[in-house]
Amino acid sequence: MNELKILKTRMVARDGTPVKLIYDEEGDILEILFGEAVPSTGIALTDNIILHLERKQKRAVSLMLLNFSILSEQTEDGPRSFALEKLRSLPEELQELILRVITTLPVNQFLKMSQLQTAPMKQMPVAFVESQPMLAYA
Repeated sequence: MNELKILKTRMVARDGTPVKLIYDEEGDILEILFGEAVPSTGIALTDNIILHLERKQKRAVSLMLLNFSILSEQTEDGPRSFALEKLRSLPEELQELILRVITTLPVNQFLKMSQLQTAPMKQMPVAFVESQPMLAYA
C-alpha cells in the first residue's frame, strides 16, 4: 500500500485550471477538484472511479478515486488498468461527453485512457490512474 499522506494540496493543471487534491488516508479516497465547485452529476465510470460532471458547461468538476492506493499501484507490467464498463449503460450522447471530458485536460493529466480490443470489431475503453502528478505535489 502506498504511504501517501496528502491531506489538502493545491496545484495548477497543465491547462491552467486550479486543482485541489484532497486525500482521506483512512478511507483511501483521493478527490481531485477542478476549478470552482458547482452543482454536478456524479457518474460511476467503475466501482472505484467517479466523475462529477457539469453537463451544461461540459466540464469535469471533480474526479473521485476510491481505493486510491490500489488504483495507482504499479505492477510488474505497468500501471493497473480498469475497464470503464459502466459507460455502456449510459445514453450515447452522455458517453460521448464523458469520453471527451476524460480525454482532455485537466482530467487526462490524472486519468489516462486506452482501448482494449476484445474482438475484431469490439473495443472496451480502459483507464489507469496517473499517480506521478499527484506524487509531485504530495
